[in-house]
Amino acid sequence: MSTSVSSFKRHAHDHFEPQHSDDPNAQRRLRGQLEQIDYTAYASNKEVVGAMLGHADLAKFQKLAVAAAQARAQWVKEALAMTETMRPDPKGIARLGELRMQYQELIEAYEAMRRMVERGYLSYRSPTAG
Repeated sequence: MSTSVSSFKRHAHDHFEPQHSDDPNAQRRLRGQLEQIDYTAYASNKEVVGAMLGHADLAKFQKLAVAAAQARAQWVKEALAMTETMRPDPKGIARLGELRMQYQELIEAYEAMRRMVERGYLSYRSPTAG
């Protein structure tokens, strides 16, 4: 069995955490306020992402996946080529770092678009839909 681990690092949110209140009305009011805040963030994301990206579909995911696969293959290909001489030079190592960064950025973009669909910020059109 293999396990896939994402390189995406979730940042801890720096939300204010109020002191516990025994007042049920205050707790309900606070939950309501926080729901309004969360909905505002959701609606803002949906509006901005939708306006900028339109919708997601299989073709868009495939383009990102192919680009990431090509970037990964190029990165490893150049690393293997370096091992033929057994003397990687600083410029070659720097180039490998750039290639790795390209690959990682493409993977992050793919994961970000997937999360946008998952969270409802970006609509997804299946291949069977018109």
